Amino acid sequence: MLKRLILAALPALLAGCATLPAETLHTLPEKGMVSAADPRAAKAGVEMLRAGGNATDAALATMIALTVVEPQSSGIGGGGFLVLDPEGDGDPVSYDGRETAPAAATAQWFLDNDGKPLPFRTAVESGLSVGVPGSIALAAKAHGKHGALPWAKLFEPAIALARDGFDVTPRLRSSLDQWRSVGAMTPEARALFYGTDGEPVPVGTHVRNPALAAFLEQVAQAGPHAFYSGQNATMIAGAVNAAMPIDTKRAGYGVLSDGSPVPALKLPEGVMTLDDIAGYQAKDRPSLCGKYRAYLVCGMGPPSSGATTVFAILKQLESQDMAAHGPDDPVAWHLIAESMRLAYADRGKWLGDSDFVSVPLPGLMDESYLVRRGQQIHADRTIAEAQPGLPPGARPIMAPTAGYPENGTSHFVAVDGQGGIASYTSTVESAFGSGLMVNGYYLNNELTDFNFETGTANSVAGGKRPRSSMSPTIVYGPDGKFRLAIGAAGGATIIAQVAKALIGVIDWNLTAQEAIDLPVIFAPGDTVWVEQGTTLEPMIPALVALGHGDVRARAPSFKANAVELVDGQYVGAADSRSEGMAVSE
Repeated sequence: MLKRLILAALPALLAGCATLPAETLHTLPEKGMVSAADPRAAKAGVEMLRAGGNATDAALATMIALTVVEPQSSGIGGGGFLVLDPEGDGDPVSYDGRETAPAAATAQWFLDNDGKPLPFRTAVESGLSVGVPGSIALAAKAHGKHGALPWAKLFEPAIALARDGFDVTPRLRSSLDQWRSVGAMTPEARALFYGTDGEPVPVGTHVRNPALAAFLEQVAQAGPHAFYSGQNATMIAGAVNAAMPIDTKRAGYGVLSDGSPVPALKLPEGVMTLDDIAGYQAKDRPSLCGKYRAYLVCGMGPPSSGATTVFAILKQLESQDMAAHGPDDPVAWHLIAESMRLAYADRGKWLGDSDFVSVPLPGLMDESYLVRRGQQIHADRTIAEAQPGLPPGARPIMAPTAGYPENGTSHFVAVDGQGGIASYTSTVESAFGSGLMVNGYYLNNELTDFNFETGTANSVAGGKRPRSSMSPTIVYGPDGKFRLAIGAAGGATIIAQVAKALIGVIDWNLTAQEAIDLPVIFAPGDTVWVEQGTTLEPMIPALVALGHGDVRARAPSFKANAVELVDGQYVGAADSRSEGMAVSE
């Protein structure tokens, strides 16, 4: 059975490509590895490997453990995408656990009664933002097909962390402080993470979450239906519906957490139903794969925009001698920014849930189309206006529009001693999601990843999955063997982080760690953002001289993780900007 969709042909003249890393020895390592944004979650995955589990088991246990120790970023209250090569045979499968909108949702979901889009934070901090969580359904589907350990085993590390407690890290404490409007929205969350004075608990505080421990026990013993039916489903629907910013008599409050009035909205009673929750299904999706230089790059297709946009950034640069420029040359970063501008323009116009809109996937990954797009890129000047293209098979009927920032995401990689590879990105969207908590975990605000405007590929509809930037990726070398698995967190910058790292590994002969630690440039439109306090900031005058009229420095909010195969050994990488770690079996 074909598990991947290869939509770009091998370039005709591989001899003309940039210098490639030395050929690696593909002797299978005896032991596996997990790289994650929190060491305790990585160790949970490694515990599965030591118990005889495989990469699938390890990745799922890591996701569940992140629910406990990194509640601001991911977990069972959200969703995610998994790109999985269970046999290590170069033919990955993909699983879609993206959240869905309630059946009652319409294209006017985020518009007030005057037809104007709601303020973004107003939408986030309400029941409007919550999609039906997909993480547990994804875990059940992937485990049922590929898991080696019993279902209940996957939950043991997370249950122990929730029951016995874990220490608050500086990153969690900073998130609790910065995003207290959602972190402390409910009494349950305040009791866990805030003191009687209303301040976040100090770094090092040992936090126990008995409600979450008890609920994870239920799911471990009863299976995924314990999440999608019964008490938990009732609590999700109740929390979401009570937090709808509708008529104050029905909503039960008249102001939002920031003191602003609740906008007037006309919504049906019970906008999220038990049927919405019980009917959720994780989906098998074909992986999208294309050739860059001599490497096969595989990722997640719609509703993710990751694979198409990462590949477009790379392929549009293939005629450029990236190796000759190198990471210290402003021209290299100018070229990357130009390719991003083109790729993000196509992303904004064409990407959405392919179950609801016609996404021209073959066209977006078509080699000749991307080569033509890349011909607009020049080393000595900028594109005046980066417009969306018209990929083969596209219907020019949808308007492009920008999305909103995401902050609550985590990526992790698991590899096993039998060659299995899992690249998994999990999210609750913004920090602490919607702020609503049930059974000790936060519910997502994924629906604010939809465009608030109507008439776009990513407008709201009942049952639809919002477009995502998550880019779990597996790369295979010139010999067809596993080379690298990588992904990132940071909203729309995820795509930029992954593309930059792949250029670092493939074109600049860097290790995965060195490539992740490269500074980030992000150019989703006419404004070019460079990472503050890095070697890119002094390059701003050079980028302006090349024609970029608006170049700004931004504080880093990046978090990538990877595992690569080098000389027959797995080598882990975790972003030095984060608290992440790679742990070997």
